Amino acid sequence: MGIMDKLFKPQRDIAKDEIKGIKWESLESVDQLHNLVKNSKLTTKVIFKHSTRCGISRMALNNFERNYEELNQNVTYYLLDLLNNRDVSNAIAEELKVAHQSPQVIVLKDGLVIHTESHHGIDIKKIQQLNK
Repeated sequence: MGIMDKLFKPQRDIAKDEIKGIKWESLESVDQLHNLVKNSKLTTKVIFKHSTRCGISRMALNNFERNYEELNQNVTYYLLDLLNNRDVSNAIAEELKVAHQSPQVIVLKDGLVIHTESHHGIDIKKIQQLNK
């Protein structure tokens, strides 16, 4: 990537180019959330609720991605853009009985929330330990 690309490219796009580990799925609808919860009986699901306008959220997401290790675990990672999908965030709070936070990570397994954390407590290492 050239210097001009870095000057005119949004920071999140630069980060996406530089981070190769996590294969994020976008979480964009309540129907998708319902399927995700149902399918957590087959594989663990991780939801990262991210506010694109919040510096703390950006820092937590960057740390999460930077500390990710490919461990061949059967886990699917979902990124929820809170500003564009507030209805999905509200559905998460209501259906999973998890108070809304931002940033926030929620781990689902067998249809149940097995871990949730917010702000500086978000740690990919803890989440990966849950799947060993």
